[in-house]
Amino acid sequence: MTTKSAAAAARATVYGYPRQGKNRELKKAVEGYWAGTVTAEALRTTAAGLRGETWRQLAAAGVGEVPTGDFSYYDQVLDTTVMVGAIPPRHRAAVAADALDGYFAMARGTQDAPPLEMTKWFDTNYHYLVPELGPDTVFTADSGKQTAELREALALGLTPRPVLVGPVTYLLLAEPAPGVPAGFDPLTLLDRLLPVYAEVLADLRAAGAEWVQLDEPALVQDRTPAELNAAARAYRDLGALTARPKLLVASYFDRLGEALPVLAKAPVEGLAVDFTGSAAANLGELAAAGGLPGKRLVAGVVDGRNIWVDDLERSLGTLGTLLGLADRVDVAASCSLLHVPLDTAAERDIDPQILRWLSFARQKTAEIVTLARGLTHGTGAIAGELAANRAARSSRAASPITRDPAVRARTAAVTETDAHRSEPYGVRTVAQRTRLGLPLLPTTTIGSFPQTGELRTARAELRAGRIDSAAYEKRIEAEIRDVVDFQEKAGIDVLVHGEPERNDMVQYFAERLTGYLATRHGWVQSYGTRYVRPPILAGDISRPEPMTVRWTAYAQSLTSRPVKGMLTGPVTMLAWSFVRDDQPLADTARQVALALRDEVHDLEAAGSSVIQVDEPALRETLPLRAADQPAYLAWATEAFRLTTAGVRPSTQIHTHMCYADFGDIVQAIDELDADVISLEAARSHMRIARELAAHGYPREAGPGVYDIHSPRVPTTEEIVRLLRAGLQAVPAERLWVNPDCGLKTRGLPETRASLRNLVAAARTVRAEVPGS
Repeated sequence: MTTKSAAAAARATVYGYPRQGKNRELKKAVEGYWAGTVTAEALRTTAAGLRGETWRQLAAAGVGEVPTGDFSYYDQVLDTTVMVGAIPPRHRAAVAADALDGYFAMARGTQDAPPLEMTKWFDTNYHYLVPELGPDTVFTADSGKQTAELREALALGLTPRPVLVGPVTYLLLAEPAPGVPAGFDPLTLLDRLLPVYAEVLADLRAAGAEWVQLDEPALVQDRTPAELNAAARAYRDLGALTARPKLLVASYFDRLGEALPVLAKAPVEGLAVDFTGSAAANLGELAAAGGLPGKRLVAGVVDGRNIWVDDLERSLGTLGTLLGLADRVDVAASCSLLHVPLDTAAERDIDPQILRWLSFARQKTAEIVTLARGLTHGTGAIAGELAANRAARSSRAASPITRDPAVRARTAAVTETDAHRSEPYGVRTVAQRTRLGLPLLPTTTIGSFPQTGELRTARAELRAGRIDSAAYEKRIEAEIRDVVDFQEKAGIDVLVHGEPERNDMVQYFAERLTGYLATRHGWVQSYGTRYVRPPILAGDISRPEPMTVRWTAYAQSLTSRPVKGMLTGPVTMLAWSFVRDDQPLADTARQVALALRDEVHDLEAAGSSVIQVDEPALRETLPLRAADQPAYLAWATEAFRLTTAGVRPSTQIHTHMCYADFGDIVQAIDELDADVISLEAARSHMRIARELAAHGYPREAGPGVYDIHSPRVPTTEEIVRLLRAGLQAVPAERLWVNPDCGLKTRGLPETRASLRNLVAAARTVRAEVPGS
């Protein structure tokens, strides 16, 4: 490989980094602040310490330019809303009284003011707070957070690069504010927003920033000519500014396509481009467009979203090709490392031979630095790293863990009939209503209940060996009895067992299926202070024994009302795991579906009349480009049906989805052929119910009426209003009443109060239905 001159030495960098700290110190500090046990000053001190520790580690590892501004107490899009002054009117007084409390009020809501809507960040499991904008929105610059963090890094003697959500992506992610006509396009506010960005950029330049990164991931999606023209205008205007730093416009998650020439021609000094997965097409498209003469290219060649070691030789080949396409080429991950765990060194329970296949944020940083060194000095300078990398990848490819002939034979034998119910919905619904005997507007919950302090203590004592399995299981039984008893007394119609035995809706199943690896410290932020440990899908999947039957059957023995069997669906098992990259996702989905199908059959045999298979990630995993979506939806819906299709007509199949925009996959929801679907709808004001109606969705639906991601207790009157709105879209005989999502993250008193209000609201509206 050609050695670059010292003047053009490749620089290693990252776009962002996990925020939580090695022991989730940020989560504990923020939740302590909410609980009143941590002061605002102590929270800020903890946050500053975590930022400084991250920057010093990155610099010590060889990262030449560290990101600032990517740190957040809750969400970077919410931080951008504060930066541009787009505070919703209902939260302005709170923000004016106390900026920190007002910030958290926008994220979590108060008893008097609902929070901002929350949805998925593109096709990841990270959630952002959706900006609310309207024709009367007035933007004002507040660069305090961004300049303060820049100065912190400069004070440590580092080279920082502030990272901001770009103006076009910010507007494309926004929704019309409550009361604003649904047809309002936030992108019409671009000319009003750009001067605010100009002011922030000037402030950052004055504070010492040489470069600023503007993230525009929305440009990797299909965009209209008007949207592309808006992007061109935005960067023409920002590029023409005189009092500004150099601008690096970043995209990630997919190929830029028609947006690539727009950004290549923009008067900015650099582009950061993803070259992994489907975004590998950017390489050919960049070459065909004539490259980036005179510009800096930051090449995202290390996968920032998955945890397998990089193929260093392949990445070096990509980088070598890119050398001739830009003035200088630097090396990065494909996106922020926010989406992967912190460090494999903390994992003591994974076989060391397997651990070397894995690369978390610290290991990815080392890979980036190695690639930058190899690009600058040639492969001889990294010969040892290349040899170790080849050995790790070869070890994984040859491991028997990855292939199970029995699983592959069963998967190959699947037929079209296996993925379809024996009777159409019209026949099934009669059988199910006869069997279940439910009232109009039946009430239920999504699955989980709050996990009590007693349960957490018992779990810790079991891990520490202070109690045995029998004692722990007695605690689980006691929790289930309490949950069932409360639901019966509250008047809920279809019960759940509360899932006290489950640590996480994906991890619990992954620990009981072959082919998965579980981490102990592999925490990844999902939203706010909610962190999950995605399991690792390393090999072929099968189910050695029943996973949920015992506890579901126990709960059913306590009541005459139906108790739902609760499973996580195959697409979500993939989406919320780190998936294998050595076979098509469709093949892995089919393996998981067959394992779950065995569980569905065992639940039915044990007496379950209602079985819920959750697929909240169906929309999340939808490819960002329309051309790629039909193939995905075909195998994803087949996997769900393969899981559920073997039951009797009288067994009612539910599914659940939350916190994403579902309007563009209603046809796929229909093709799942579930008998009942429950969806998030409270924050979005029943939008999904209207979308189902517009599609002519023929089955039963429960658009959520209780926002469980906020600590506030919805009043009976609020829920009544939502139900009445729901009835305008879904007929009463097909409308269910339920929360938006599971209740695990909520406190017990607020949960009980909210569910009592939910039941009261259902009874009120039920009485209003003619002939009820």
